[in-house]
Amino acid sequence: MRLGFIGTGRMGHPMARKLIEAGHEVRALARSQDKHNPLAADGAHPVAAVPEVGEGADAVLVCVFTDEQVQEVCLSSGLLDTMPEGAVLVIHTTGSPRTAENIATRAAPFGISVIDAPVSGGPHDIAAARLTLFAGGAPAALERARPALASYADPILHVGPLGAGQRVKLINNALFAAQLGLLASAVDLAAQLGVDESVLLAALPHGSATSRALTAVASRGSVAAFATSVGDFLTKDMEVARDTAATLGASLGPLDQAITLGRAE
Repeated sequence: MRLGFIGTGRMGHPMARKLIEAGHEVRALARSQDKHNPLAADGAHPVAAVPEVGEGADAVLVCVFTDEQVQEVCLSSGLLDTMPEGAVLVIHTTGSPRTAENIATRAAPFGISVIDAPVSGGPHDIAAARLTLFAGGAPAALERARPALASYADPILHVGPLGAGQRVKLINNALFAAQLGLLASAVDLAAQLGVDESVLLAALPHGSATSRALTAVASRGSVAAFATSVGDFLTKDMEVARDTAATLGASLGPLDQAITLGRAE
């Protein structure tokens, strides 16, 4: 496939590398020489302007950091003007479902399909081609993009219409953040009972209390160390989750209380 890629950072660069390794032609945005050289070394074709990414692309993949950046590159840059009819625009960034829906409305007259497919996992999952995707959108559009997405993702979960991917991802992250909050409370309880945090984190993954959050925390050695490593991403996603829930008339309920415990830590 001929692909465009926008957002070659911590997650995006290894994604682009896997696409190239799978034999796809990748045109990637590189607005600085620091971005240009590594992408070129990996076999990508770096371009300096967003519209160039979309030229002749079967699909354009967007993996920037914030919802605002998604809106900028998809709606204010001229990207849709250069993407051919029948192309698919895939949004990997975690953000508001409304953003994906607004972009789809603007893309429809161009004959461009939009999929929201936020990711769960890290660079190590990309390298192993086992990143999880929560995909929302038309099944036919997802199937057109699947050969590219399968280069770094498994499973690719179709969870409903456009916007559903963001809704599921935000719930996933809220639950993960709540688990971190509960772990912070568990560590505090352990201290009160005279159990060292390192001992607790070495033991609990072998018991019924284990979880993916606990395993991740244990690998870092402390709740504080893990929270620091994911703080920017998780804080951003929790702000989006709260805003989305409020906009849609929903509530995080007890999840919000547990998340707050983790932030206090």
